Amino acid sequence: MADFSTYKDAFPHAKLTLSSEGVLEVVLHTDGGTLIFNGHTHEEFVELFRQIGQDSKNRVVILTGAGEAFIDLIDVDGFEFFSPRGYDKIYREGKKVLANLIDVPVPVIAALNGPTTVHSEYALLADIVIATPETIFQDKPHLEFGIVPGDGIHSLWPEVIGSIRGRTFVLTQQIIGAEEAKSLGVISEILPGDRLLPRAHEIARRIAQLPPLTASYTRLVLTQKLRRIVDESVAFGLALEGISAADVARLQAP
Repeated sequence: MADFSTYKDAFPHAKLTLSSEGVLEVVLHTDGGTLIFNGHTHEEFVELFRQIGQDSKNRVVILTGAGEAFIDLIDVDGFEFFSPRGYDKIYREGKKVLANLIDVPVPVIAALNGPTTVHSEYALLADIVIATPETIFQDKPHLEFGIVPGDGIHSLWPEVIGSIRGRTFVLTQQIIGAEEAKSLGVISEILPGDRLLPRAHEIARRIAQLPPLTASYTRLVLTQKLRRIVDESVAFGLALEGISAADVARLQAP
């Protein structure tokens, strides 16, 4: 089992704070500002969520971002999409990061502090999602890079907002604002930026008062269907994403 003291400073792109009630706040960032998602964070977050899930002192997890967005920026540094060995790393990490997030055995609150256009599936695996008025959702990078959105976007969005609506969102790179997201059931509350984290902690403290097994097993029972969807769909989706990346490399070859 993990202990907070052994991993709290282990992740350069995640600021971790644990309250006396067992509420773990996880702020994703790059140098203290808005996170720039890249191949290094992709690898890092696999272990981040694993360690969080292994720490029995965590009672509730709040996942949020620094600066102006939750995740809105992506850089290709650290990714190698166009070689078999390079993509194998992406494939393995892509499966594990979602499996480790959904395996966090306590309730997870996503507090979205702004645009969520990269890896929005992280938020969809939370139990409670609250957001600011500036929050938007989009699957921005996949089709811009010319590759299949097979890392969980393809299966979780249709599950959350409906099959046709979800497929339209993915295929057209549609932008969904906070109010529409609330009407679709993606988020439950919209709050001003200065109220977002206080509200997340207010909810978290209430949940942390539940008996530990009650809170943990409630997370388990509520996410069982999502767990099955992730298990059945992400490996397949990532494999097709890799084939499409190989085709992009072929088309770009001189």
